[in-house]
This record gives sequence, C-alpha cells and structure tokens, in this order.
Amino acid sequence: MTAAPPAPSAAVPHTGAGPRTYLVRTLGCQMNVHDSERLAGMLEAQGYVPVESVPEAAARATDAGDGGADVVVINTCSVRENAATRLFGNLGQLASVKRRRPGMQIAVGGCLAQQMRTGIVEKAPWVDVVLGTHNLDVLPALLERARHNAEAQVEIEEALKVFPSTLPTRRESAYAAFVSISVGCNNTCTFCIVPHLRGKERDRRPGEVLAEVQAVVAQGAIEVTLLGQNVNSYGVGFGDRGAFAKLLRACGEIDGLERVRFTSPHPAAFTDDVIEAMAETPNVMPSLHMPLQSGSDAVLRAMRRSYRQGKYLGIIDRVRGAIPEAAITTDIIVGFPGETESDFQATLDVVAASRFSSAFTFQYSPRPGTPAADLEQVPAEVVTDRYQRLLALQKRISTEENEQQEGRTVDVLVAEGEGRKDGATHRVTGRAADNRLVHVALPPGLADDERPRPGDMVTATVTHGAPHHLVADSALTGGTYRLRRTRAGEAWARRAGLVEEPHSHGEAAPAGPVTLGMPALRR
Repeated sequence: MTAAPPAPSAAVPHTGAGPRTYLVRTLGCQMNVHDSERLAGMLEAQGYVPVESVPEAAARATDAGDGGADVVVINTCSVRENAATRLFGNLGQLASVKRRRPGMQIAVGGCLAQQMRTGIVEKAPWVDVVLGTHNLDVLPALLERARHNAEAQVEIEEALKVFPSTLPTRRESAYAAFVSISVGCNNTCTFCIVPHLRGKERDRRPGEVLAEVQAVVAQGAIEVTLLGQNVNSYGVGFGDRGAFAKLLRACGEIDGLERVRFTSPHPAAFTDDVIEAMAETPNVMPSLHMPLQSGSDAVLRAMRRSYRQGKYLGIIDRVRGAIPEAAITTDIIVGFPGETESDFQATLDVVAASRFSSAFTFQYSPRPGTPAADLEQVPAEVVTDRYQRLLALQKRISTEENEQQEGRTVDVLVAEGEGRKDGATHRVTGRAADNRLVHVALPPGLADDERPRPGDMVTATVTHGAPHHLVADSALTGGTYRLRRTRAGEAWARRAGLVEEPHSHGEAAPAGPVTLGMPALRR
C-alpha cells in the first residue's frame, strides 16, 4: 500500500539547532536564473540560509534533489513540452523526502506556476506554496502563512506589482552578474507563451540600470549580462528608440567593468546603432545571440516573426563587417506547423550561410494557449528526421569554426563548475571574450596558491577546436600562459570563505538589496 502524500506543512517548530535552510532549483532560461537570485535574496533577508552553508543540513541531502534543505523552491519554465512532466516528476520525488522531514516546505514559482496556478496543488497536494512571475516578493510571507494555516497557499498576480530588480538579491556568481533592463514582451509569436506569462514589456530607466551595474561591479563582478525578452526594443516605453545602444556605450564608461553581454535581441528590432555601439565600446564582447527560429519566410510569417530571411542575413553580414571576430549563436525551431521540406531547406541554407558558432535547436512542441498549438502538426517522424539533419549540419559548422580558432591566443574568464572533467584533466574552464567555452591547461607543477580562481583571467593559446568547446593546452609545452588575479577572483574567494572580508574581522557580508540611484559615469 502506497503511503499518502504529505500535506502542506503545519506550524512545526524548527527542531534543529541551526537556522532554517533553503535551496532554490532553477529550470529554464537566464531570466529564471535572475528571478531565482531574487527569491534567494528575499529568503536570506528573512533569516533563511543556503543549505550548502550548513553542513549538518546538507548531509541530509537525497537523490530527490532536496539538498537537505528545510525549504525547497523550484523556479519553473514553461517553454518546453516536457516542462510539466519534469516538474511533477521532481515533486513526486520530493514527496517522500517531505514525509520524513518534519516542517519541510516545497514552493513552486516561475512560468509554469503562472500558467497552471491551483493545478499544481491539485496534482501535487503536498506543495506548500505556488506563486507566479509577477509577485516574487511574496514568497517569505506565503511560506509563513502555509505553516500557520497548515494548507497550501497559491497567489498569482496578473500584472507586475514589484519590479524584481528592486528586491533583495543573492547573486549566483561573485564574478558575473545578470542585470535586468526590462521585463515582459510585446511580441506575439504564435509558438510562444512568454508574453502571456510575463506580461507586457516594462522598461527600467537607464539610470536605474546603470546604478545596479555599478553596484554589482563594486561588489566584485567584472562581467555583466543585460537581460530582456527583447533588448532591442528597450527604450520604447519611455520614448527613446536609441536607448539600448546608448546603454551599451554607458556601460563602457563604468570603471572595473571588463565584459558586457546582452540577451536576447530580436532581429526585427535590431538596428545599426547597436552594431556600432558593440564595435566601438571595448568592454562589449564580440558575441551575439540572434534567434533565427526558421529560415523560411513562409514559416516566419506563420510564426508572426516580423522579419524575413533577407533581413536576418543582412544583420549577420553587418555584424561581421563591423566585428569580424564575433561569434554568433542562435535559436532554431524544427517542425513548426505547416513546415514543408522546402521550408526546412531554407533553414539549412541560412545556417550554412550564417556559420553560427553554435545553435540551440528545438523540435517544435505545442504549448497550450498559443495560436500555433491549434494548427495541424508536422508528423513526429518527419520532425525527428529534420532535426537530426540540422544537428549534423550545425555540428560540422561548429567544428570547422572552432578549428579555425586553433593558434589564437584567448583571454578566459575562469568559471566555477563549467568544466565537469577539470579535476581529471587538471584544466580550468571559462569563457573567451566571444563566449566560446575554453578548457585551459595549467603549467605542470603549479602550486595550489598559484592556481587561478573563478573570476580570475587566464591567457592561453588554443590548441584544439572541438564541436562544443576549445582546448588551450599551450602551457603544457612551455607556450603561452598568463594569470591575472582580479578583484572578481578576490570576491569569489571571500564568498568561499578562503579570505576574510575587508574590515569585517572575517564576518560574511550581509545579503540585501542593491540600492539604486543615479550613477556617476567616468568621462
């Protein structure tokens, strides 16, 4: 006989000697990662601590992905067809953990929560809290209410109440930061549920964005990624269509900011002033993620993507003309309803002409609530065949493009956790300026205190180009290897507890909101 699932947590006192712990698990895009940083920040502002910082709690971790925490928050995505299946699979595993852990709570947020609402609790009645994309700020209050009332709390807002960037934040990285410039989307792509779940686009004022960039740089970050569902339309809300290019140039005036990236642009709104700003602003990196979705004008029209093949290829040509070293990546959907073999061939033609360094490729899956979901679908076996052909073409191009990097000297911002085999290969891993993933060998016999830290910069020469990464083993033969210690590496070391906080007698810096104000830019 199967045990009944646990009910939402009653007001069970926390029996451990330490503080109440939390874990946030993120499914989906960079916007979700950014939201998760806010969710974590609000929990910490209320006295919760990350479970990894409490060894006796972390020791309780199970294969269910609970991390040993008292509160597990799953921040969901709704873009892929299997998103709900994945969520409820995770929740099913957590149910058995909750039975054995008095007072444990489970919260579900993000796009799928915004879409399913009470349906999550109906299918998984052991969930304590469900909140949407527009009200991240209510998480601590809902957790407390669920404990007090011993019943699930579901709160979904139809419009944004509090701009996420004004909330307390615990950033995932000490050396790189996401900064939101807008939320929501005004496009009406027929395959996409995001505008329905994230709402209409709302732009932040440039002064607020730049103030947050300055704040994260002051905290140690040397790389910032500007986030928006469509960064190219930034400024329309306050009457300045050239605002995004101006924002990129203004980021170039911020002392200590070494790398600026952005995602995602929309080809329909991509303008030459942005290309000029990218080319003329030294800390804006030579990388561009430009979603294609399809190379067929007929399919683009059915998708309500307001550009055509010619416009897209024209943007690629102008970017490469201004920034020859730029690495361009893309998103492609295969098997959109009505896609014919000639439509698919047009996509292959654009891929061949564009020479993407890599591509995020997807088999079309209907999302309930979108116009395309009601159209006649392409047979699954046809979609699978086309998808495999696209993968083969892009793998060949990626390999050729990466092989062209052999012999090139690159500056790599060392990352934490990107190279899963680094322990075995004695390499470190990070991103080059053009955002390619690079595995860098260290000189033989290097002492532990001479090893690069996450956030430090390593210069090496590429010795091998593979489909999905570069290898830079020049140090093994006495070739190029330079390490530059950075204040971002120092920030990582402080967070990791390897060095003391300056003037703090070793106490950890408090988590809290980034204060926004008008920045003073270097001239």
